[in-house]
Amino acid sequence: MVADLFFGSDSKGKVVVMSSFIPSVERLIEKFRKLPGIGYKTAVRLAFHVLSMSEEDASEFADAIINAKKLVKTCSVCMNICEDEVCDICSSQKRDHSLICVVEGSKDVLAIEKLNDYNGLYHVLGGLLSPLNGIGPENLYLKQLLKRVSDGEVSEVIVATNPSVEGEATAMYISRLLKPFNVVTTRLAYGLPAGSELEYADELTLSRAFEGRREI
Repeated sequence: MVADLFFGSDSKGKVVVMSSFIPSVERLIEKFRKLPGIGYKTAVRLAFHVLSMSEEDASEFADAIINAKKLVKTCSVCMNICEDEVCDICSSQKRDHSLICVVEGSKDVLAIEKLNDYNGLYHVLGGLLSPLNGIGPENLYLKQLLKRVSDGEVSEVIVATNPSVEGEATAMYISRLLKPFNVVTTRLAYGLPAGSELEYADELTLSRAFEGRREI
């Protein structure tokens, strides 16, 4: 048996059925639980899904994780993930090298790329300023951003951090850092999503909607 059932009681004395998985399965469950957004029930489901795999599929799954850890590195220019010294976006001559879009992480690059509407370069900060969590300017890839801007080819920096407290603080900090340089610093407009109603919008969303208004 993979799990042994036994009876126990909760804080109110009610009898409940509990289970104890064998060590190898429990260890697998605990590894899945360490992933963000994964609770115990989901971890159990994932663990048993892995157990149901063929040995070949399970081996390929494990190899994919190991290879990703071995091969994925940070682009020396934009700090995005890649497998070479410089990522395909930075090395592309078809991209507009005068534009840099600053984002929090690599997942944001993927989100923007899906739009097929932006043709500039990126710069991944690797996080957001958060003094309460011990994340200061020295913990982000800000020096690398300043170096790129100081080279003189960049004419505009688009700050695309999330409209959170940390995102706004990071955007303001970057704006101050770039003031000495001859570049335009812009912020993505945030506003009302399509299909939403004004009465349900929060103050920040409404404020951003007014700031990002344009002529029609």
